[in-house]
Amino acid sequence: MSLFDTHAHLFDEALLTQIDDVVARAKEAGVERMLVVGTTADDSQQAIELAERFPEICATVGIQPNNCAEVQPGDWERIVAMLDHPRVVALGETGLDRYWDYAPFDLQQDYFDRHLRLSQERDFPFIVHMRDCGDDIVTMLQEAAKRAPLRGVMHSFTGEPALLQQCLELDMYISFAGMVTFKKSGDLREVAAMVPKDRILIETDSPYLSPEPVRGKRPNEPAYVAHTAACVAAARGESLDEFVKLATENAYRLFHRVGKA
Repeated sequence: MSLFDTHAHLFDEALLTQIDDVVARAKEAGVERMLVVGTTADDSQQAIELAERFPEICATVGIQPNNCAEVQPGDWERIVAMLDHPRVVALGETGLDRYWDYAPFDLQQDYFDRHLRLSQERDFPFIVHMRDCGDDIVTMLQEAAKRAPLRGVMHSFTGEPALLQQCLELDMYISFAGMVTFKKSGDLREVAAMVPKDRILIETDSPYLSPEPVRGKRPNEPAYVAHTAACVAAARGESLDEFVKLATENAYRLFHRVGKA
């Protein structure tokens, strides 16, 4: 079994202080690739440093919507420059968030647009954070799609079937994190079963959202993506090996700069 955790924040202190063990446990669980996802210019640089240290790790760079108000002069230019690093394979996470009130919404939209345009200009896939703003996300993706094709993923998807269909029509990939395993998430498992075979991904969103049966254990870590894989495979009526194979192939197709193990 060769798993690909497409979204982890391994620069979080709870994981960084035990990073060698975290990577070792991931490999033991069958995780061959981990994508460490940036949320600020500084932790994007940390993601790169981890990718330089561990061959199993690749980095993404970006400014998460809830961090937009903290951006310092030169930070965006740093993100753009980091795309030249050979271990950087994607932009993000970017997107929009109406749940928290950490950054003005128009500022979030400005940075989301910057990421989308840069993705199209440089042919880098992008990673979308979305919370309580599905319509806003779809509107901006639809506008971006008028310029050029989109290549991105809806990270930790929790939307309803109608939103799923809109995202699929925009050629987006759909990724599920630990929330899909929760006992109360039957509706979300039904949505996971609707995703086409060539569009589904899995992730941990470490250190958050630990899946069942380790939900109460913090921090979450890449090794636990195996639990999410088993849950989603069962929801889709696919064998675990079959599902892992297609999800991992999808991840390598989307993040095409990642070298296969």
